[in-house]
Order: sequence, then C-alpha cells, then structure tokens
Amino acid sequence: MTRILLVRHAENNYTRTGKLAGWIKGVHLNEVGRLQATKLADALAIYPIKSIYSSPLVRALETARPIADVHKLNVSKCSQIGEVRYGQWQGKSLRVLRRRKLWNQIQSVPSLSRFPDGESIRSAQMRAINAVETIVGRHPKSCVALVSHADIIKMIVAHYMGLTLDLYQRIVVDTASISELYIANDVVKVIRINQVTEAFVK
Repeated sequence: MTRILLVRHAENNYTRTGKLAGWIKGVHLNEVGRLQATKLADALAIYPIKSIYSSPLVRALETARPIADVHKLNVSKCSQIGEVRYGQWQGKSLRVLRRRKLWNQIQSVPSLSRFPDGESIRSAQMRAINAVETIVGRHPKSCVALVSHADIIKMIVAHYMGLTLDLYQRIVVDTASISELYIANDVVKVIRINQVTEAFVK
C-alpha cells in the first residue's frame, strides 16, 4: 500500500490577499510561508518519506525543498500536479471574481466548467489523478509526499473519497496543510484531510 501525503504549499502574498496566482512566475513564499515550510518539514521529519514530488511552481518548490532536505532527498518536478490553468482569471482577486456569472457555476457544477482561456476543472482533476496513479505504481509500499495546490488537492481527495467532482468545493485545504491517503490496487483509505498544526495558525 502506498502512503500519499498531499501537502499544500505554504503562504505567499497571493494566498494572503485572496488572489489566484495560477501559473504566474516568481510567486515566492512570504515570511509567514517560509516559517510554515520550516515547521512543516519538522513535522514531517518522523515520516518514512522515500520520494518527494512537487508542482513546478516556485511556491510549491520552496515548500518541498525543506522537506527534502530533512529526508536527504531530491525533489522531482511534476507538472501534472501543478496549479489549475485559470486563464483570464489568473492574477485576479477572488473578491472581484465572485461577481462573475461563471463563479456560481464553478461553485455549483464545476464538472461542467472551464476557465476563460484556461482548462476545464474536469481536465485538471484527470491529470492530477493520472499523476497519483503513476506515482502509486512507481512507489508501491512506500511513503511519498506530493506538494501541490489547494484546488488540485481537493480534486484528488474528492476522487478517492468517491465524491462527484461537483462536490469538491466542500473540501477545505489550507496553506501548509497535510492530507493523507493509503492506496493499493482497488483499496483506498482517506486517513486525514487538511491537518494544520497549531504552529501554522496565525
């Protein structure tokens, strides 16, 4: 059985101010995020992590590297667990986006939604699940950390919980949180979702 630790990247100025960073380059962790990443690495030091995969975006890599350093591992970049391609919504404030007609559809029937000039939510889920399945096949009976983004982790968790994609928005995934799955063949166990230690709470 493969143990999958789904780790959301730590805080940056986009998450702090409620904006969609998407695939914008150079979005680094802020001071709080760097502290979160260090504390997260300390918390995961006791886990028998054998491999670490990360979204290629810098905020995810800056979260993954302290974990890798503790375990003396390299970080493997995996674009399939990269952020959703938000298209025209990238960089925009959530406060502004909530006024868009598409917002309600994304919240209620995301399975039918596509971001303007971006990807559909269904395709984002499919690529993320394909990545997890590949990693599970590559690392049977191992503990693997995947550092990714809120929506991607929510989609992965929803899939393995057997939830329709239209319900994935009910799941909460905070910065520097850990969600955990056990996967083996047709057996799936969701161990925890969105665990955040007191050290991360502002």
